[in-house]
Amino acid sequence: MEVPAEPYEDSGPSGYAAARLRLLQEESRSGPSRRSGLAKLTDDWLEALFTTAALASGVRGAALVAVGGYGRGELSPRSDLDLLLLHDGGDPGAVAALADRVWYPVWDLGLALDHSVRTPAEARKTAGEDLKVHLGLLDARHIAGDLGVTAGLRTAVLADWRNLAPKRLPELHELCQERAARQGELQYLLEPDLKEARGGLRDATALRAVAASWLADAPREGLDAARRRLLDVRDALHLTTGRATDRLALQEQDQVAAALGLLDADTLLREVYEAARTIAYAGDVTWREVGRVLRARSVRPRLRAMLGGKTAPERTPLAEGVVEQDGEVVLARTARPERDAVLPLRAAAAAAQSGLPISLHAVRRLAAAARPLPVPWPAEAREELVTLLGAGEATIPVWEALEAEGLITRLLPDWERVRCRPQRNPVHTWTVDRHLVETAVRASAFTRRVHRPDLLLTAALLHDFGKGWPGDHSVAGEIIARDVATRIGFERADVGVIATLVRHHLLLVETATRRDLDDPATVRAVADAVGSTGTLELLHALTEADALATGPAAWSAWRASLVADLVGRVAAVLAGAEPAAPQPAAPSAEQERLAIEAFRTGGPVLSLRAQPPAHGEDAGDGPEPLGVELLIAVPDQPGVLPAVAGVLAMHRLTVRTAELRAAELPGAVAADGSGPGAGVLLLDWRVAAEYGALPQAARLRADLVRALDGSLDIPARLAERERAYEKNPHRRGAQAPPPRVTVAPAGSRLATVIEVRAQDAPGLLHRIGHALEAAKVRVRSAHVSTLGANAVDAFYVTGPEGAPLPDGEAAEVARALEGALR
Repeated sequence: MEVPAEPYEDSGPSGYAAARLRLLQEESRSGPSRRSGLAKLTDDWLEALFTTAALASGVRGAALVAVGGYGRGELSPRSDLDLLLLHDGGDPGAVAALADRVWYPVWDLGLALDHSVRTPAEARKTAGEDLKVHLGLLDARHIAGDLGVTAGLRTAVLADWRNLAPKRLPELHELCQERAARQGELQYLLEPDLKEARGGLRDATALRAVAASWLADAPREGLDAARRRLLDVRDALHLTTGRATDRLALQEQDQVAAALGLLDADTLLREVYEAARTIAYAGDVTWREVGRVLRARSVRPRLRAMLGGKTAPERTPLAEGVVEQDGEVVLARTARPERDAVLPLRAAAAAAQSGLPISLHAVRRLAAAARPLPVPWPAEAREELVTLLGAGEATIPVWEALEAEGLITRLLPDWERVRCRPQRNPVHTWTVDRHLVETAVRASAFTRRVHRPDLLLTAALLHDFGKGWPGDHSVAGEIIARDVATRIGFERADVGVIATLVRHHLLLVETATRRDLDDPATVRAVADAVGSTGTLELLHALTEADALATGPAAWSAWRASLVADLVGRVAAVLAGAEPAAPQPAAPSAEQERLAIEAFRTGGPVLSLRAQPPAHGEDAGDGPEPLGVELLIAVPDQPGVLPAVAGVLAMHRLTVRTAELRAAELPGAVAADGSGPGAGVLLLDWRVAAEYGALPQAARLRADLVRALDGSLDIPARLAERERAYEKNPHRRGAQAPPPRVTVAPAGSRLATVIEVRAQDAPGLLHRIGHALEAAKVRVRSAHVSTLGANAVDAFYVTGPEGAPLPDGEAAEVARALEGALR
């Protein structure tokens, strides 16, 4: 890279600042060119500062040294300047004066400075005591002063590093693991820390340190390019935000993508994930090699002595052409991947089943020499794939090793469309591709409860392939799954089952949580879609595996019980029984008590209590996902839903789930002595406090009474809270997509089903209730759930006479509700 002959007009801060600004504004510079140019510009300025300061202070035998990222010449727009002032231990006052003349101009420009003043001996001693200091000194680079002082320190520091490698490298590995546990994995995070997360810039630096030890080396292919890509993204992040930040926040991703000339934020994240995956995989291989070398050093001298100086690595057969050697899966000497197309899958399955990593050399040899599988695959290849998928947690590292060398895309070409694909819904923990593998891992625990484990595991791997295509991913995924299952070699009937599982992998959980299971039409629709008890059994297992692999917010004891209830009803229909006619839901003893009291008193009655763990759950495993149970009974009257929802929002209670049903109470006598058989609304809510303690039940009831009689202005209170929220200067976040309200096609013969998808927010359910009241419809039941930041609600509504709404009227209600939410 060429640097301007006169980068700035003078050696003062103003000249450097102007030249720095010009360089950062040059659109023609690429990321590496900008970083090296900025480092060279800073070098020249600091060299002039140091030379002048050394003459003024009369210090000889001193040097200014760049360390860390600056030492590597990777100076991002808002990076710290990591500087070390080396001196020979002369006059302390003169050295202090020299340091002040260098540090203060840097501070005057507002640049972040990480500085130290040491003799070479002090620097070595500090490095010996502090691993992070030692790492920084490995990248020491001379800027100005006595070159011999810098060269001597570099030589000594590198020698110390190599001599101490057996001790230092395990410490460094532990440091990397602790950081990964805190920061997560860069390749899966929606708002990743480009530096600290696993697979980030810190890990890339750690791999350089391992290479400097001469003990082991990282796989070189793609590693430098991955590190440069993360540095480019960080540069763009610094320039767009004007801050020294390494966290790629959601609201800044579109700007960063535009600065890098990328299509959109998803393209940006995919490139970040690919780079992180390269670095993380290189780290796995490198640290495994470090462990192998250190074990060999400690064991083999004694072993060689016992065997007269002759040793040979033990090789244990695992499968045809596959052996275990030194804790890794390698190819047998007789293996011929160019003649054995099934060998990659056989080796992978053997590695996963034995819980061993597959060696880098073996994977690369397979990638280079293995010939493509015929289409359809032979039975052995299909069986080895199923074996690999059914190995549980051990599947993941083996799968990642195959993917790193392109073998997965070669086996399953459609994999390329989901590889490293981000999922914007915060409910999802993983990218699409990792979620598919995680689902197979979860499904492997259910293989004993289904009659065809091979179909379950294959469907688990394929169920979200449609996310790589436009439109409904379940519809697109059915087509892809049919094609892939045929390619893999399944028979036609099995291909049909896999396609059905993929097409309807969301059917059970969506129906169970958003539909009235007492409605015969609900159960019949699921039975018609599934078609057989065998497919239902597989779909039940796939549903649970998919939800568990999605994230903690996607599954709970409550959802599991609803799905199991639905499966039982559908199984009965598939066995020949007719769906039971809808009956009024029998209230529990507690609900009946509250309902009777509400009818007798003519006002709301409620009960607030902790929800106990479901059967089989360990209360000590973590917070109960259902929160606290709130039971409310209210005499049937207009405005109950918006009133209750508004009161809960006022008290900062988040609604996680909600059920609203009408119950008749034969024999109950009202407070005024009126006749029996009156209606009561029963509301069963699961709520959690946004922060702080739960409100007292008496306060909730008092506010609910006021809300129902009109003396409490809930809309005004919620609007005041929203205005305060909007004015908060720290409020940040990505713009939420607009709400969507639809009428479910053929949802029920008893009521019209209105579906609401919206960003969860305080008062959302209150606004929905008001809009439905304004539309003069009756809410027969409500099925409310929150997934991350998204509210996914379904409302069974009827006209005043209790019949489903005509199509035109239902569409008008949906439009009005969507307009109210916008």
